[in-house]
Amino acid sequence: MLKTTVSKQKDDKERLLLRPYITRTKEKDAQKLVSSDLIKVILGPRRAGKSVFALMLLKDQNFAYFNFDDESLPGEEKIDLDELLSELKQAYGDTKYILFDEIQNLPNWELFVNRLHRAGYNLVLTGSNASLLSKELATHLTGRHIPIEILPFDFKEILKAKQYEYSADKMLLPEEKAKLQGYITQYMTNGGFPEVVTKDVEPRGYLDVLFDAVLFKDVVKRHKVRFSKQIDSLGSYLINNVSSQYTARKLANIMAFKSDVTVAKYLDYLVEAYLVFSLDRHSTKATMRLQSPKKTYVVDNGLVTAKAVRHSPNSGKLMENLVFMELVKRGNQPNRELFYYKTRNDREIEFVLKKGYEVTELIQVAYDATSQDVEEREVKALIEAGEELDVTKLTVLTWNEKREVKKDGKTIQFVPLWEWLT
Repeated sequence: MLKTTVSKQKDDKERLLLRPYITRTKEKDAQKLVSSDLIKVILGPRRAGKSVFALMLLKDQNFAYFNFDDESLPGEEKIDLDELLSELKQAYGDTKYILFDEIQNLPNWELFVNRLHRAGYNLVLTGSNASLLSKELATHLTGRHIPIEILPFDFKEILKAKQYEYSADKMLLPEEKAKLQGYITQYMTNGGFPEVVTKDVEPRGYLDVLFDAVLFKDVVKRHKVRFSKQIDSLGSYLINNVSSQYTARKLANIMAFKSDVTVAKYLDYLVEAYLVFSLDRHSTKATMRLQSPKKTYVVDNGLVTAKAVRHSPNSGKLMENLVFMELVKRGNQPNRELFYYKTRNDREIEFVLKKGYEVTELIQVAYDATSQDVEEREVKALIEAGEELDVTKLTVLTWNEKREVKKDGKTIQFVPLWEWLT
């Protein structure tokens, strides 16, 4: 059985290596790690391109490949791992490079990986579960692994896929600027999952099916969730209320859960599966951070559109979610380097960026900043927060407004989204 699976997957590997490939932003840095004896762990949501990224990372090496997410497998707990290694050796020869895809499907995978690492194998793993990073890896592979997070395409990767060469000079031409903004509108609505961007698939149907698959495989099945309808409803609710504040107790009341403990547990599962992100309020006081409501964001704007129950898109919410995900894709880890903030007068700042202990920038997102009321509201919030947090870099991201506002000794930059993304 394993011989057949290894042989079939070898053919899959060769086929995938021949497919057209959009170079990912993180590839250059990741390539430097290939020869390192550290275990390379590529994490991210399903269908975000982790497997292809890992294959391309090793394309210049003779490497063995095995995917634990193969439906032909008899049940991962029944796999004879010694037999698997023997079949891989027969198929690929005496190589020390091995790529294991969707490793989280193998029970006690970390023990197997540790064993191979000690034997001198150079390992690349992919996983669709964020807890690989926070729990299993931290416990069993301390100091012997390096995580690489692959999320749906960022905007620069989308421009590569569209074969569009951006330049500042082009933006002086109205037709080129309109074309770029057309790509941004598409990105804001359909998201950046590779198959949505590169293939002629209908985004809503594709992403609806993807959401259901992730929910079943990475949440219900992995965590043995008994009330799958409840967690499905919770996921849909959070996606439909993107960028909104929530508490577990409030969600329990709205959705008629018996316990806010259950809600908190289900929320963790959805975050682990890379469906949603929870963003904490920035505060130097731990109790304030823990007790304040969190904000919810979604891994891809296409999912927001696919699961939407409203009839018209909320451009402001979609733009805020897009900015959040771009910040994450640029390496800002939520709740470590990225937060939201409330001033003493309860004015909200969408994004607080930190580097170490220092707050480096405050960002507001305003889709339409042309009205005087919107400008005054955003400027007032940024000046107040800037004084409280001692920050001078204050930014309002807009759809198309570019200007500078000086007030109370502070300078606020209004930056169009197209310029910020490029």
